[in-house]
Amino acid sequence: MASKYLFLTTSTRERGHLGNTEWLAQQAAAALPAGAQQTWHALAQMQIPPFVDQRHTTGQYPQPSGDMLTLLQATLDCTDLVFVAPVYWYSIPAPLKLYLDHWSAWMRIPGVPFKEAMAQKTLHLITTSGDRAKSQPMIDSIALCAGFLNMHFAGVLWGKGGPPDAVRADAQALAQAQQFFAASALAAPSRG
Repeated sequence: MASKYLFLTTSTRERGHLGNTEWLAQQAAAALPAGAQQTWHALAQMQIPPFVDQRHTTGQYPQPSGDMLTLLQATLDCTDLVFVAPVYWYSIPAPLKLYLDHWSAWMRIPGVPFKEAMAQKTLHLITTSGDRAKSQPMIDSIALCAGFLNMHFAGVLWGKGGPPDAVRADAQALAQAQQFFAASALAAPSRG
């Protein structure tokens, strides 16, 4: 089965300004094998409604529509989910948090085997920040999300960010980007 990578960019940077994290993700994506499919969605540019917690009242959710249906289908269709998320206040950007909140709804849509499907996927994180140690809370959070759904967490590609274009001077991050997906493919469990 051909690999299908879903890249979710989560920065809230103004449109038209390519941030450090997305630039680093593009370098990693450029090294994917020719047969790998890539889909990119910018969460900040999509209509993601506030999450309403109905888990303990109705216990289920209707099929989403609009951008939420697009995101659900793209999430279910991919083999590899890639969060392209700069560190904001030691955590994930708000659009990614909102997308993750909707996982609680997607697990409760009648006829949608969300949890089972997610257990067959690999989750990757690409991030940048001014200091690697300060990104650790975010990395831990993403790893726990993967673990909750029994996803394979393939690890993190981190680069030195901060001011615009700072990561371009991070030779180590660029070298790791060239091998990031190849290394995680070797470590991923077989998808029979």
